[in-house]
Amino acid sequence: MERKDFETWLDNISVTFLSLTDLQKNETLDHLISLSGAVQLRHLSNNLETLLKRDFLKLLPLELSFYLLKWLDPQTLLTCCLVSKQWNKVISACTEVWQIACRNLGWQIDDSVQDALHWKKVYLKAILRMKQLEDHEAFETSSLIGHSARVYALYYKDGLLCTGSDDLSAKLWDVSTGQCVYGIQTHTCAAVKFDEQKLVTGSFDNTVACWEWSSGARTQHFRGHTGAVFSVDYNDELDILVSGSADFTVKVWALSAGTCLNTLTGHTEWVTKVVLQKCKVKSLLHSPGDYILLSADKYEIKIWPIGREINCKCLKTLSVSEDRSICLQPRLHFDGKYIVCSSALGLYQWDFASYDILRVIKTPEIANLALLGFGDVFALLFDNRYLYIMDLRTESLISRWPLPEYRKSKRGSSFLAGEASWLNGLDGHNDTGLVFATSMPDHSIHLVLWKEHG
Repeated sequence: MERKDFETWLDNISVTFLSLTDLQKNETLDHLISLSGAVQLRHLSNNLETLLKRDFLKLLPLELSFYLLKWLDPQTLLTCCLVSKQWNKVISACTEVWQIACRNLGWQIDDSVQDALHWKKVYLKAILRMKQLEDHEAFETSSLIGHSARVYALYYKDGLLCTGSDDLSAKLWDVSTGQCVYGIQTHTCAAVKFDEQKLVTGSFDNTVACWEWSSGARTQHFRGHTGAVFSVDYNDELDILVSGSADFTVKVWALSAGTCLNTLTGHTEWVTKVVLQKCKVKSLLHSPGDYILLSADKYEIKIWPIGREINCKCLKTLSVSEDRSICLQPRLHFDGKYIVCSSALGLYQWDFASYDILRVIKTPEIANLALLGFGDVFALLFDNRYLYIMDLRTESLISRWPLPEYRKSKRGSSFLAGEASWLNGLDGHNDTGLVFATSMPDHSIHLVLWKEHG
């Protein structure tokens, strides 16, 4: 049959074939196969697999492929990447898929980075770190040795850890190297806070002092408390220092002059924590940018509007039980938007704009979990045996790390959290450095550090 006649015949047959039912089409194919010889059957065998397994990801428009891929979980996507180079290229290029996968793991997402391969790599790094956390393999430990008496006070900032001891000294350590950067002679330290130039100490001798790191000289001595000073905070912009004491008071001092500006009363227990922080939300009582002082004792958290008004009155008193049957743990988190404190009933989170309790996170399987750090995604907690990481989205404990028999303190000053940015979501870079530090009975400092990525 001539080519032209064959094409005409084939067109007619095709039209007729398309008009048949599925059953008739199957019978037609069966008949044609029965008439075929070895050459035709070999041709059919070679091409049948290609006809049956069409690469839909290759055939679909890229936008439609991305839409379909969003319905698959990340582990399935990684398996799909192994199908072919084309599949790997398409899947790896789907930026939104990998960003969502990272976000679901509690990872911080920078939407300005649109490099798709970047986000796939970030996800692979994220899944490794999360597995290390789940397998309790994300951390490592070390010790700082140098004090000759018990260490009561710890403060951490930017890779440096300050320790205050009964040996009448304070030391500044580089956490990454374990080396002592500065060591100066002080009084007995119950609380410490520092910056590049100075160290502020609260003491069991009822005073507060300011010291110069470079020379070890005492530049100010704040006298006025009648009980041990358990907590200090200061702000150079306001030129204000605040201190909380066993005499149930909070004192406000002129940082540079050393004079007492005001004594805040109302507490009926030791004031174990004072926090000076800028407000970040608006309410009837304060505006963003206002400086706020929080002071906490065994049962209550008091809120004071410091700012430029020294003679302030208490704005609000927060507690978890009216009859004082429940004690607060001696740790306090305040970031200008939320106040968080722990008790035997769980973690309490207050909205700073309304002072309403936003939620109570209960952990019945583990009693008396104490708060170390609180963020948008994770919380760092601990008890007598373990350090815990909680996923705040599910309120479940996702990791733990064993702790030694550390020195316990009712004031909460002999242990602290280290780097805090990862609590708002890991990003592949902020899971480094110090996680937790505590003083030990042998006067050393036990450190828990992030382990480098595998």
